[in-house]
Amino acid sequence: MAKPLDYPAMDDCIFCQIVAGDIPSRTVYEDDTVLAFLDANPLARGHTLVIPKAHHETMADLPEDVGGDVFAALHELTPAVEAAVDAPASTVAFNNGEEAGQEVPHVHGHIVPRFSDDGGRPIHAIFGDRPDLPEAELDDIAAAIGDSV
Repeated sequence: MAKPLDYPAMDDCIFCQIVAGDIPSRTVYEDDTVLAFLDANPLARGHTLVIPKAHHETMADLPEDVGGDVFAALHELTPAVEAAVDAPASTVAFNNGEEAGQEVPHVHGHIVPRFSDDGGRPIHAIFGDRPDLPEAELDDIAAAIGDSV
């Protein structure tokens, strides 16, 4: 029997369905605002997803206090995931928006255990050519970001 939801959910969101208990998961952590479970299509042994229980599609939609709870869970879980699969390291990442590779429109952090022979690459490998930005443009971007927070 599914537990009742007392936070925002989307009926067509697979992660909301996991939170509701409608879809089974291998849950590794749960508190009032956060759920963590093994990825059903892992990139590595122990690949874990950490999500807010309430439905928020992107980081911009995520309330600051809930984001803090998600990060606190990531902080606690990362060494536990590494230890569980004897990994010396991990990649911890968020894909924020469809263009960034976010496949499920519900904020989620990945903890992907890493090994010296896994063939994985650093986040910098995602991108091809890097832009050659003039100093003035970098200054304008920095100012625009600073003015927005």
